[in-house]
Amino acid sequence: MKQSNLFSKTQKFAPKDEVSKNAQLLIRAAFIHKEMAGVYSFLPLGLRVIEKISKIIEEEMNSIGGVKMKSTALQKKETWEKTNRWDDALVDNWFKTQLKNGTDLGLAFTHEEAFTELMKDYIESHRDLPAYPYDIRDMFRNETRSKSGIMRGREFFWKALYSFSKNKEEHNIFYEKAKEAYQKIFQRVGLGDLTYLTFASGGTFSKFSHEFQTLSEAGEDLIYLDEEKKIAVNREVYSDEILEELGLDKNKLIEKKAIETGNIFTLGTKFSEPAQLIYKDKEGKEQLVFMGSYGIGISRLMGTVVEVFADEKGIVWPESIAPFKVHLINIGVEEEAEKLYEELKEKGIEVFWDDRDKRPGEKFADADLMGMPYRVVISPKTLESNSVELKKRSEDSVEMISQEKLFEILK
Repeated sequence: MKQSNLFSKTQKFAPKDEVSKNAQLLIRAAFIHKEMAGVYSFLPLGLRVIEKISKIIEEEMNSIGGVKMKSTALQKKETWEKTNRWDDALVDNWFKTQLKNGTDLGLAFTHEEAFTELMKDYIESHRDLPAYPYDIRDMFRNETRSKSGIMRGREFFWKALYSFSKNKEEHNIFYEKAKEAYQKIFQRVGLGDLTYLTFASGGTFSKFSHEFQTLSEAGEDLIYLDEEKKIAVNREVYSDEILEELGLDKNKLIEKKAIETGNIFTLGTKFSEPAQLIYKDKEGKEQLVFMGSYGIGISRLMGTVVEVFADEKGIVWPESIAPFKVHLINIGVEEEAEKLYEELKEKGIEVFWDDRDKRPGEKFADADLMGMPYRVVISPKTLESNSVELKKRSEDSVEMISQEKLFEILK
């Protein structure tokens, strides 16, 4: 893509009321646009990041049997009354509205009830189980405050998979597969070394749920971490009895701030019972379906990457989710730059060409702010030696290499 084709532009300053690093940098770098507190549009570059994260998640969910679909945001009152979660006294973050005929509706803040109700039309026999539908979509939560940028939005993008199994044993097999798939997701987006499987409250569903917590000073959670075992305990469930139970040494636990970037729950029959989601087993007896839920906040994950890796110059994207692999900058020599741009594209390398009529210093500053993994500069100086200037965003060193060597490195 040519940078001149973007309608969006970088900014020197973020909105004064924006306090989070992720939103400040993403707004300045023209990845998102703030509509209001907790509500952001994803501009072309930001959308490319969201789509890359989504693709990684899709691949890992599909690998364990997940089947993608698209559910609705609009939810009818009756579905949620069965579990009492329509009641504002129990759930205080609904966005509610009405049809013209007066029918009450809500914008979904999660999807357990919705998927359970949907699956009643498709689950009758043990032969219909297990089933693992998931979707990736916008969700809505009427948060009292929203000051963490895209890490806690009122409108946000997420993936939710719900497992429907015949019994707890079948559920547990999938649950362990999901746990491994989540670890692969965080590894692939560049957060694997900083993200820990964390024991947290299972609420009314089970004794424990599992969170995936990414270490960051921007985190809202406190965890107690065993770095050797790569396991952590959320402060909300921490006690001496719980370390003993998990086989953790109290003397080795380190307190850290972290961002919850994913979670998996055993739901059991919590939602299938009120909805009467049942199936007939091999003997023809009716049984309640055993459920689980598996969520990842995709926009939150994007914000977390910015919080964790950004430096004083701007964003630093891991290669796997960067909008483009290469930021090409020409200083003069437009014809030669366009030739290199086309060659990079022909070789399947994602390239973002700053073809604007701007001063070199402004182009370099924008490249640092936007955070593509590689910066390539072509200029009269580089052409004299039949070379280009290559710099990794995450490193300070710059090297002059031939175009042939460039193609080898970037393949």
